[in-house]
Formats: sequence, C-alpha cells, structure tokens
Amino acid sequence: MKPSQSTPALMPRGFRLVPLVLATLVLTACASSAGIAPVVQRLEPRQLGLEAMAGQGTATAVPPEWWRAWDDPALSDLMDQALAAHPSLQVAQARVAKASALVDGQRGAGEPKLGATADATRQHFSANSIYPPPLGGSMQTLANAQLGASWELDFFGRHRADLEAAVGAQRAAQADLAASRNLLSAQVAQTYVQLGHLLSLRDVAQATLAQRQAMLDLIRQRVNAGLDTQVELRQGEGALPETRQTIEQLNEQIALVRHALAALVAAPPDHFDQLVPRIKQPSLLAAPAVVPADLLGRRADIQAARWRVEAATHGIDAAKAQFYPNVNLTAFVGLSSIGLSKLLESGSRQFGVGPAISLPIFDAGALRANLGSKTADLDAAVGAYNGVVIDAVRDTADQLASLQSIDRQRAQQQQAQSAAESAYAFARQRYAAGLSGYLTLLNAENAVLAQRRQAVDLQSRALAAQVGLVRALGGGYAADTPPVPGEQLAAQR
Repeated sequence: MKPSQSTPALMPRGFRLVPLVLATLVLTACASSAGIAPVVQRLEPRQLGLEAMAGQGTATAVPPEWWRAWDDPALSDLMDQALAAHPSLQVAQARVAKASALVDGQRGAGEPKLGATADATRQHFSANSIYPPPLGGSMQTLANAQLGASWELDFFGRHRADLEAAVGAQRAAQADLAASRNLLSAQVAQTYVQLGHLLSLRDVAQATLAQRQAMLDLIRQRVNAGLDTQVELRQGEGALPETRQTIEQLNEQIALVRHALAALVAAPPDHFDQLVPRIKQPSLLAAPAVVPADLLGRRADIQAARWRVEAATHGIDAAKAQFYPNVNLTAFVGLSSIGLSKLLESGSRQFGVGPAISLPIFDAGALRANLGSKTADLDAAVGAYNGVVIDAVRDTADQLASLQSIDRQRAQQQQAQSAAESAYAFARQRYAAGLSGYLTLLNAENAVLAQRRQAVDLQSRALAAQVGLVRALGGGYAADTPPVPGEQLAAQR
C-alpha cells in the first residue's frame, strides 16, 4: 500500500517546520506584556504659554559664536581656548564617542556572523566506556577545524528597536555636548563681564581717592584760614584710608576672578594678571518681548531630553519583542578526526545547517519585570523632559524680565546721576566759597559716589543679562537631527 500524499514522510522538509512555528506562536501567549504602559504625559507647548500668537514669541536667531558681536579680541581668544581645553567638554566628547560605539555595536547585532574554530586535544580514551578497543584504552589526538555561521532573523524588530534606542542615546549625548558648550561659553562671558565690572568699580574708587585727597587739601586750607575746625580735618583724613581699603578689597576680588578665568582655559593662575576687558559693542541681540514660541527647538538640553524619550520609547519596543520567538539560522562546515594525520582526509568532512527557535513560556515574570523597568525608564525620561522644559521657560522669562527691568533702571539712574553730579558741583563751589558746611558737601559727595557705583553695576548687570538671555535661548544651537515626533510618543501610550 502506497502512503497518501498527506503522509508526513512525503511532506517537503520546509513544511514540516510549520506546525512547530504555529505551536511556538501559540505558546507565546504564556508570557504576556498586557497591563504595562507608561503613565507620565509629556507637557505640550500650549501648557507653558509657548504657542505663537499673531507672530509674537519669535526672536532674532542667536549666532553660534555670539560673543564676537562684542568686538573684543581678548574675549574671543578666551572663548577659543576654553572651548578647546576645558575638561567638561572633554568628558562630554568622551560620552559621545561611547554612545557612537554602542550604536556600532547594536548595528552589528542583527547581522550575519561568521566564526572559525580549531583545536587539538590529546586524550586517553577509557577502555570501559563507549569506545571499544583498540580505540578504548589508547591515547589519541582529537582534531577539529570548523567554520560556523549564524543569523538571528529579526522578525519582531528587537534588534531594530535596540539600534534605534542606541541612536537616540547617541543624539542625546551630542546634544549634551552642545549644551555643555553653551554653558561653558556663558560662564566664560559672565566671568569676563564680572572682571570688567570689578575693574570699573576700582576705577571709581581710585577717582574717589583722588577726589578726597583734593578735598583734604581744601579742608587744610580752610582750617589754616580759620574757616573749619579739627573735626572737618579729621573727617577728611579718615576718608582716605577707607577708600584705600575699598580699593584693596576690589584688588582681591579682581585677582580671584582672573584666577577663575585662567581655570576656565586650563592656564596658570597668573595668566591673566594684565587682562582688561574692552567690550566695544554692548548689545548682543534684540531681545524678544515675550518667551519665544520656538524655544523648545533652540535649546540643546531640551533636545537631549527629547532624544532620551526617543531612546526610552524604543527600549520598550525591544522589551516587548522579547515576548516573541527568537529565530536563528545556523550552519557549520569543517573537519573532525581522531588523529591529526587523518584531519585533512575527505572522510573527515562534516557540515550542517538548520533553524533554531526559542521562546519564553514560563520565566517567573522576568520579561514582565524587564518591560516594567523599561516603561519606568520612559516615564522618568518624560518627567525629566518636562522638568527641563519648565526650567527653560522660567529661565528665559527671568532673563527677559531682568533685561527689560535693567533698561528701565538705567534710564532712571542716568537722570539721578546727572542730578547728583550737579548737586555735588554746587556743594563744592559753596564750600570752597565758605557759603556751606562740610556736612553738606559730604552728603553731596556720598550721593554722587553711590550713583557712579550704581551706573557701573547696572552696566555690568545689563551685559550679564544679555549673556544670560543668549544662554537661555540656546546659545546658537542648531539641532543636526529632527526632534522626537509627538505622534510617535503618543503611539506608545
């Protein structure tokens, strides 16, 4: 009797695997990812008031090397040195290199692999085991030389998801590097402005010292003429050491700031002992009236947080793919013999090829735990993104408010200083003519000195606020890659 066509013996070998594959797919239901999903929602721009209205909320783009707008060669040289040598950037660059290496590693994980092995083992075979004499009880050499190949078929996208997660981490590291550059350049500029501020205050103090020395000479003339007493003379003399002390305090602060600048460019502490800032163009950019609507695309720290959300999202995809079967194709070809002399004979050939399927059935919850961990990573990444966005909006709003307020303060201060200078000039003339006392002159002098210091403070605050606004607006950052699509994140929820 002939076997029927449905008899398994007559089925093609490829079709014999179909029941096994079907059974595998059914059994995967034993390990389920149901009920595990992210819970943290990403903030939308409208929730933070970043929707553009009637064209508002945009600003002039910040150039990458924004500090050159100040037309100060010394500052430009400082920036070049700091951006080339600061350890924080070296650390960030190393993290980019590591992330790039991980991408290369993940890219090769799903590709076919080929390996070669060769070994020779001198072995005594048991006379009471499976090998009969003369092999049993003898010393022989086992030799093998083999090529092996394997290819894991990425049916369910696990390797693809791992690769995309690694790419997201790489792009986050690149954005972190840009954020570090932005922070460092702002720190250098702020320190440079602080040095200029202290030098200007010292100039005011030195001018005050000369002014009070001249006043003391006038007081002595009046004492000799009998117009003033020893009280006025002692007051005039006491003002000189007080001013010298102020100058010495400023010298100390100037030295410390110069040391800070030297540290930023990895130079010796005395490297900038003669440095004097010469900012020729006090304005960097036209400040917007409100927080720019495109702020989220300007800042590298926000982009880094977005890419971490992207990486965490693909991490969930990879964790879910582990619930499905893993299919490998393996093949080998080589030589195997007992005795080296027979290794190259045709009878020593061996080869094989076939698929291998593995799947999780009962794993004590390990896969669900892994998925839960990856889901928590996504929630943490989204939460971190929300925090960065909130801080960025607040930071930018603070810098805008400070800059606008300082502009108004400077307008009022200029009027106050003009009045104080005029009052001091009149008081000095009247005192020299004997028409008013020293106390009136002293009050007028204190008022004008306070206004001069206030003018220096506001000028420095304005420069520092411009640097702060440039930093808050991203420092000229331009993303090399597009941001994470909102639809892709929403699809994971």
